[in-house]
Amino acid sequence: MNNIRSTLAIVWRIAIPYFRSEDKRAGLGLLAAVIAIELTLVGNDVLLNQWRNRFYNALQEKNWDHFVREIIIFSALAAFFIVLSVYQLYLNQWLQIRWRNWLTTKYLGEWLHGANHYRMQLQGDTADNPDQRITDDVKLFVERTLDITVGLLGAVVTLVSFVIILWGLSAAAPLTLFGSEFAIPGYLVWGALIYAIFGTILTQWIGAPLVNLDFQQQRFEADFRFNLVRVRENSEQIALLQGEPAERQRLSERFSRVVGNWYAIMSRTKRLTAFTASYAQAAVVFPFILVAPAFFAGKIELGGMVQTAEAFGSVQGALSFFVSVYRSLAEWRAVVARLDGFEMAISSATTLATRADSIKIVPSAGGDEIDLRALLVRLPNGTPLVAADDFSIRGNERTLVTGPTGSGKSTLFRAIAGIWPFGTGSIAIPANARLMMLPQRPYLPLGSLWAAVVYPAEVSAFSPDQVREVLIAVGLPQLASRLEEEAHWNRMLSLGEQQRLGLARALLHAPRYLFLDEATASLDEPSEAALYRLLEEKLPATTIVSIGHRSTLEVFHQRDIVLVPNGDRSELQNRSRSATPS
Repeated sequence: MNNIRSTLAIVWRIAIPYFRSEDKRAGLGLLAAVIAIELTLVGNDVLLNQWRNRFYNALQEKNWDHFVREIIIFSALAAFFIVLSVYQLYLNQWLQIRWRNWLTTKYLGEWLHGANHYRMQLQGDTADNPDQRITDDVKLFVERTLDITVGLLGAVVTLVSFVIILWGLSAAAPLTLFGSEFAIPGYLVWGALIYAIFGTILTQWIGAPLVNLDFQQQRFEADFRFNLVRVRENSEQIALLQGEPAERQRLSERFSRVVGNWYAIMSRTKRLTAFTASYAQAAVVFPFILVAPAFFAGKIELGGMVQTAEAFGSVQGALSFFVSVYRSLAEWRAVVARLDGFEMAISSATTLATRADSIKIVPSAGGDEIDLRALLVRLPNGTPLVAADDFSIRGNERTLVTGPTGSGKSTLFRAIAGIWPFGTGSIAIPANARLMMLPQRPYLPLGSLWAAVVYPAEVSAFSPDQVREVLIAVGLPQLASRLEEEAHWNRMLSLGEQQRLGLARALLHAPRYLFLDEATASLDEPSEAALYRLLEEKLPATTIVSIGHRSTLEVFHQRDIVLVPNGDRSELQNRSRSATPS
């Protein structure tokens, strides 16, 4: 019961925001229509139950007129049922896509808000494979929630409707054993209840492990798919290293988890199906066994017997709702658990950036400096990495940052960008100042070259002539005529060409602060020098801060900062130009 309450609380938390959103009128209207049709279908079933009594009595009595009349009535009821079923499915699917669209948009917004997606990775795999959770899990959540909720409501209404019918039929066909009648009010209802309770208990006992197995299956499938994508994205490096056997082994190991867990699901599903199929087949004859003595004793006619069996089946089916949808329930609970974990991971990542013991990004009091105040940057496990106090990155001054590999240079840049929360202290940045970080391997989204160069802006933000001009300026004239071409540019271009594109992006956006994290390391020294001179010429008002290891970079910077190891951390220190480069 605790698990059920917990699951329902999570479902409520995930589901209810949609029905309070800007799309609530359409959502509630569609939901009301689906429910209304479900209730109408139950009423139609009640009418069909009464029709069976009359129809089979007409057959038993060989009454042609009654037979023809019942055929006409059945045709009308069947046509009504078909129309209701078609529109229930149509409206249900309409509600599903609207709800899924809203929920997907919500999760995308929260996941991509304020570098949450990056901080979630830093926290580990508490929400593995967010792509699967936003696609498959959201889709299954919406489908299963609607199916189970509407099905449960239909089962409850069916139970109430047919219990009344079955109670009356119990009096018309009293329990008869060995020629003796036993006056047990509503004995057919009690028989259906006992049968359903027995089936539910056994179903839960047999099928309970499926919840965890379904959870693991979704995780293993997503992990295997993710690693396939990684191989595709890094195919060149794998081919150069002749790493195909190693990748095949890695992928085989991951797929073996999919297969092993699937075998466990097969084994458990086989047992569950064996029971539920036996349970369903026995339910067909069980009511006939109960009322057959009364029929053969002449207490009821054939129509009454068929109506009783059908009403018993409806009551038993409603009471056995848990049994009939157990497989879907197990999958649904696994999906709910995964979405709950995803929401918790997003919340944790959001909280991580606002905790008291995290690095604070604050507006500076004035001037054009970035001030590091009592700053201590840590690794996610708490290990100190970089310390700086009362240290400033001065505006309109080109600064070169050096230091040993692993001293924390790139992590310091991440902290200044506001995406690295681990540590204490604050970083004061001038209000409304635009920062741009260029890593060693720039990100180039799939799509047109135009979109890749102007990212993260929209293509409409810069004219084709502006983009062509900067491409030619950074040494890529061969690409100037390919702006509309769509490709996987990270794979099409060499790393040096990608770095030139990154600098073209900086020239277009003209940020106030430009941080270059070895952003020209793949270029030869003359090309690197030419690009730094281009930045000086085109971005005279931009403060440039570079990470680099080449001594040739010093001439393009007015100030040198070195990260010097000091015990368990590195400390920022100014370095005179006469010092030996690190």
